[in-house]
Parts: sequence; structure tokens; C-alpha cells
Amino acid sequence: MKQRIVWILSTIMGVSFVCLLYLQVSYIEEMVRMRKSQFEESVSRSLAQAARNLELVETKRFLDKDVAELLRAEQRAQDIAASHKRDSLQLLPSSVRNYLGQNESNANTAFSSFELRTASQSPSSIPQVVISTGGGVVQTSSQLQKALKERYMYHRALLDEVVYNIVYTTNNLPLKQRINFKQLDYFLKSELQNNGINIPFHFSVTDREGNQIHACSDYVYDGEKIYQRLIYENAPPAQMAFINIFFPTMNRYIYSSVRFMIPSIIFTLVLLVMFISTIYIISRQKKLTELKNDFVNNMTHELKTPISTISLAAQMLNDPALGKSPMMLKHVSGVINDETKRLRFQVEKVLQMSMFEREATVLKMKEIDANELIEGVVKTFRIKVEKYEGSIETMLSAYDAKVYVDEMHFTNVIFNLLDNAIKYRREDVNVALSIRTWNELNKLYIEIEDNGIGIKKENLKKIFDKFYRVHTGNVHNVKGFGLGLTYVKKIVTDMKGTIRAESEIGVGTKFIIVLPLLKEK
Repeated sequence: MKQRIVWILSTIMGVSFVCLLYLQVSYIEEMVRMRKSQFEESVSRSLAQAARNLELVETKRFLDKDVAELLRAEQRAQDIAASHKRDSLQLLPSSVRNYLGQNESNANTAFSSFELRTASQSPSSIPQVVISTGGGVVQTSSQLQKALKERYMYHRALLDEVVYNIVYTTNNLPLKQRINFKQLDYFLKSELQNNGINIPFHFSVTDREGNQIHACSDYVYDGEKIYQRLIYENAPPAQMAFINIFFPTMNRYIYSSVRFMIPSIIFTLVLLVMFISTIYIISRQKKLTELKNDFVNNMTHELKTPISTISLAAQMLNDPALGKSPMMLKHVSGVINDETKRLRFQVEKVLQMSMFEREATVLKMKEIDANELIEGVVKTFRIKVEKYEGSIETMLSAYDAKVYVDEMHFTNVIFNLLDNAIKYRREDVNVALSIRTWNELNKLYIEIEDNGIGIKKENLKKIFDKFYRVHTGNVHNVKGFGLGLTYVKKIVTDMKGTIRAESEIGVGTKFIIVLPLLKEK
């Protein structure tokens, strides 16, 4: 599949997942907004009804008080009625006396001042319960309307007097005495439950200046949103009070309605992660395929050269004239032997990395002195460096170079790093290599530095990848399979060490190996 098609499909799937997540989040936000709006409306309705219930209870309390006072006044009037009956009747207007004289049973009945005032202001010569039979239907209807009007005036005046007493009394009462806070707590709880809100709440009562008059016993304010409602809306400013209520678990209550969407978002995120992982794996496999193709091409070229040399030498051995020259025969045999070793070394390197991948190779760890091992490698490698008119310098400053490693593989690590420095040399300058060792924090540091062509920053982090080779153009001037640094990284890691590279284009490359020191028991 072409790279372009992969990227197009990946983009379409990625945009689809992002849009799906956006729609889900938008739906959750809309549900939360609606839920919050419903919650606020229910709280507002509950507060309004609780405030109204508070005023109704207060009105009922004052009505009961007024009725009780009226009954006590009536009892007192009955006590003195017997002795002052005649004198009291003489003082009344004639209309009242006629009203009382219509029924003899009223002689033992006491009347309140309000009843007497109503009777004197609205006299009636005809009893309200008796309808005259001397007239027609029109006259009877008129008498009924008159009687109803008199009763209405009586009750309205009575209520006016009661309301006046309530207003006058409440205006002079402090808010702490006027409000029954236990009843208010009960009303708030009842009304909230009636509106479907059954979560904990805290409330307080403040005056118009914000001074707290009362707070519930478990009142703890933690910055939550406060809902406020005015009590006694028609009261004077000095008597105005506000109910302040907040819900500590309001957010949990609101978001509880969208819990069912959480699994949907989780599954969508899982699918998105799986999609990204799949794309990453496909991309990596594609890159690995390209690297393997490069490896096959390089391996073909590397194997083709010694095979061609061996084939040419074998043809020379068939020449009868070669047998007459022992020196030439020895030279041809040496070429065949060298090229065979070279071919075997390349094959073994590939097989060795395959064994490392299967973790079939067991390192033969033992105690060695790294300074001595490095001196031996440098002594062998110096001949190859001098071939290119180069130099190699050692500064083995580590006072403790005892490490626990596999001698053979560790030797190959040093050799591979030095060999890479030769491969990636600059043609315009002589090769200059340096190897340093030192101790730091109970570690052995080994630094191998060259003055080669250097490595770009974008390639530096890939040099330890399998089959990866820094591009040097189409010319095969640098031999190899791209396995050397992968092998080095694997060996150093298995020996509990680390390796890193520092490089600059046109200046050179530096490899730093860090190994743990052998701990003496």
C-alpha cells in the first residue's frame, strides 16, 4: 500500500474519532446544562414556597392569637353582662335595641365591640334569617342581597382589624423572634423533596446588609454556588431577610445523570488508542521493511565481493602456469583464505544478531580489567589506522577498571566502534582517534572519539536501530549491514551498562559507554 493512501486513511479515521469524541462531549455538556437549569428552577420554586409557607404559618399564629383574645374578651363580657344588661341596652341606639329585641334568647348573649359597631353602622329592620312573604320575588332577592352584604362587611372589617394587628405587631418584632428557624428548615427540606431534590444542603438567614442572623448547625461553606430568596417581600427595609442555601454535593448530583456516557467515552478512547497503535505499528513495519530491503541489498553487495574474488582465484588455480610459480600459488591461496574468512565473518555477524533476538546466546561473564583489554584492542587496531596515515591516542585514567563482562563480546564492542570510525572517516583529513577511561560515581566511563564525517541530529537517535545505516549516497563506499551498532547496544545493555552518542556534522562522533564497577565483597 502506498504511503499516501495510508496517510489519507489515517487522516479520515483520525478526524472521525475526533468528531465522535466532540459530539459525545457536546452531548454531555448539553445534558449537564439542562440538568443544572432544571435544578436551579426547582431550587427557586422550593425557596419561594418555603418563604410563603413561613408567612402563612406566621399569619395563622397571629389569627389564633387574635381569636384567643376575642374568646377571653367574650368571657369577660359575659361575666359583667348580667349586672349591666339594662344600662347597656339603654345606651345603644334604637336600631341596635330593635335588632336585639327580635329574639328573646339574645338577652343572655354578650357581644363584642366589633359586632356592636357593625350593627349600629348597618341597621336592618328585617332579620337576616327571615324572608318577608308580603312581597314578590324581587323584594325577597333584594333582602337576601342586603343580608349577604351585611355579613360581608362584618367579616371584611374583622379581617381588616386582624391584618392591621398582624402588620403592626410584626413590624416591631426583631427578625430572630419573627422567624421560626426550625420550621424554615423543615419547609426547605419538604419543598426540596417535593421538587425531586433529595441531597444535603446548608442554609443561612441574613439581613439586607448581609449580616448573618442564623445558620444551620452543620453550616460549612466551601465556595459553592449560593441560591438566595427574599423573605417578607412587602416588609419594611429593616425587616427584610434573605434565605441563602447551597448544596455541597450539587455537582455530583448534576453529573450523576450523565454517568452512562462515561463508558461510551472510555470505549471511544480505547478505540482511538488502538487505532493510533495500529497506525504506529503499520508505519514501523513499513519502515522495517524498507530497512530490511536495504539490508538485503547491502548484504548482497557484501557477499558478492568475496564470492567474486574467490571465484577469480579458483579460475587462476586452474591455470597450469600457476603451478610453475610457488609464490603466485601461495598468494592466490592466501587470497582465497582471507576472503573465506571475511565471508564467514559477515555470515556469523548476521547469525549472531538472530541469536540475540531469540535470547539464545548466554554471555560468559567474568572479571576483567577494561584498561588492559582496551590496550590490547588498540595494539591490534593500530596497524589498520596507520594504513590510512592516521593516529590513535589512549588516555586510560580510570584508577579502578575492574568490570564484570563477557571478554569476547566486549572486545567486539570496542573493535566495532573503532572500525566505524575508520569507515565514516573524512577523506580530506587524516584519521584521529582517541580512547579515554575514567571513574565517576562508582562507574567506569569509556569514551571513543573520532574526527569523521559526523551524524545529523535526526539520524543520531536511530543509529542503534536494527539494519539502520546513515545514508552516504548511492555509492557503496561504506561496507556493512547496519547491524554493528545494534550489536554494540545489545551487548552493553546485557552487561548492565549504557551507551550514548554525541556527534556534530563535519567535526566527528563520540561514543560514551558506562559500565558498573565490580563490587569487592
